[in-house]
Amino acid sequence: MKENSNNEKSKKSTVIIIAAVIVIIVAVAAALYLSGVFSPKTEPANGVVGQITDNWDPGIEEPSSPKSGTQIPGYSKAEMNAGDTSLKLSVGNPKDNNVGFFASLALDDGTILYESELLKPGQGLTEVPLTKTLEKGTYNAKVIYRCVALDENNTPLNSAESGFTLIVN
Repeated sequence: MKENSNNEKSKKSTVIIIAAVIVIIVAVAAALYLSGVFSPKTEPANGVVGQITDNWDPGIEEPSSPKSGTQIPGYSKAEMNAGDTSLKLSVGNPKDNNVGFFASLALDDGTILYESELLKPGQGLTEVPLTKTLEKGTYNAKVIYRCVALDENNTPLNSAESGFTLIVN
């Protein structure tokens, strides 16, 4: 009978240890989830952020009556000097929009020169820091706007591209 009693105590101890390990694993997973470890990253690429302002000036006269739908800034050309580490270009989210933007500046060959953090309506920058310098020449470039809902998850919506000529002197 003593063996049965020891056997039962051993089984109970094993069950208690397994239950404790499961509780610890669940607690650690919950702590990681709540701390945001599993949430999507919204940080800019390569640490290049730029000076984003809340009262972004798109540099154009705004229409007297707001347009319906999402407004996307457009460009025709921009100029800079060879070796510059930034580009004077007004990139942002018009204040009348109801969505957020993640903006990227890219060359047609796929080279990414800049990626922004979330730009809420009315936020933008007028000087874009570049991840690399460019040599003298004329480049086909574009600003890619990835539109997202202004919710906790920055739910992806649509995207738009605004192409322009980049002249490097």
